[in-house]
Amino acid sequence: MPLCNLNLGLGEVYPVSATNGMGTGDFLDAVTAELPNEETEEEDTGVRVALIGRPNVGKSQLTNTLLREERSIVTEISGTTRDAVDAKLIHNDQEVTLVDTAGLRRRTKVHENVEFYATLRTERAIRNCDVAVLIIDATIGLEAQDIHVLKEAEVLKKGLVIVVNKWDLIEKETNTARDTEQAIRERLQTLDYVPILFVSALTGKRAHRVLDVCLEIMQSAATRIPTSELNQTMQRVIYRHHPPSWRGRHVQIKYVSQVGVSPPLFAFFCNHPQGIGTGYARYLENQLREAYGFEGVPVTLAFRRKSPKEE
Repeated sequence: MPLCNLNLGLGEVYPVSATNGMGTGDFLDAVTAELPNEETEEEDTGVRVALIGRPNVGKSQLTNTLLREERSIVTEISGTTRDAVDAKLIHNDQEVTLVDTAGLRRRTKVHENVEFYATLRTERAIRNCDVAVLIIDATIGLEAQDIHVLKEAEVLKKGLVIVVNKWDLIEKETNTARDTEQAIRERLQTLDYVPILFVSALTGKRAHRVLDVCLEIMQSAATRIPTSELNQTMQRVIYRHHPPSWRGRHVQIKYVSQVGVSPPLFAFFCNHPQGIGTGYARYLENQLREAYGFEGVPVTLAFRRKSPKEE
């Protein structure tokens, strides 16, 4: 029976040859014609906050405290949250998406496939977030893997917050919080601009500050400093401490311009940009932060050569 005369009740029949490809073009045209039109996704104007940290530090408990509902699995078993779970809420009239992730185990301990893919999902959550909130256990403290994760998020120019959870389990004296913060900052070194919060996800004490600080970081990252004001500020900074000479030549910074926001990017135009060392760049960044805040916000400084007309 000719193929065109088949009456199968299954719609049109398309004769094709898998050997030479005959008829596949018409078949694919018919398939694509039936596909639904791709809807244009609405622009996400909210803030994406990724809750990251080692297993069993209280990420899911903090998520539930902030949401005031049991959205994630919370148990005492380490690593019960395998997937990155998104949940939306409104905080101070701002939409916030919380991403409760699987624990970031040390890479050498990631053996099972489920753990491996959970770690990949966490890293993807960091890439897709606006602010990364690193949660650590107050009874354990900051570990090398935590610092590694913070540095990864900093490279990606994400806003950063450290939350010291389970603070209710710590026996406290007058200066316990201050001393703990100081000990953490000594280990952070160049990440000392990251705010540190002490909370209890279990009791909810100071948990609301987590979202407050995340929104403050987003607002700070979007700050644009007027060029005239920026140059007045930085010229005073440079006058107090001039750049070291480079190969026997004076290094002069002519002017500064903010060329980007979210994250902030500052261009310093000078005669010998290669002569600006890491130490002096760090000095300029610290002075920028002292003048304009940028707490929890990675700031990028780029040193560029002045145009020939300005030399």
